[in-house]
Amino acid sequence: MVERESAAGQFLFISRKDMQTNPFQDDPGSRVLELAIHAIVALRPTFERIRCCDRELADQFRTALRIMAMKAAEGNRSQGGSRMARFRTAASSNSESRAALRVAVAWGYLSSSEVEADDELLERIGGMLRRLAAGR
Repeated sequence: MVERESAAGQFLFISRKDMQTNPFQDDPGSRVLELAIHAIVALRPTFERIRCCDRELADQFRTALRIMAMKAAEGNRSQGGSRMARFRTAASSNSESRAALRVAVAWGYLSSSEVEADDELLERIGGMLRRLAAGR
């Protein structure tokens, strides 16, 4: 795996094999997977802050982020109804991740301004996943 900077200045992780076949082609499933992986990297500091205050909430947050990425990857290799179901599961885990941020703010572990960028990234990914789950 190598890090490669996207046009938006974000680092995406791409296998050497995928680099030979233009991983940034117009494939929404591939784009959402790369954004999900990026979100895990970007939200790692937020996860660590939550973990200092509430280990159970942090575990749920990490699991939801992991499932979001893994089901997006699985959806990319599925067809028909299975494909849409995988993306629906990924979208549900995305919603759970966003809820974990809201719970952390509600408990006072983080401020709303501290999670604003994280929530916006997850909102963007969630929209992509919902469109994929609807077959669009």
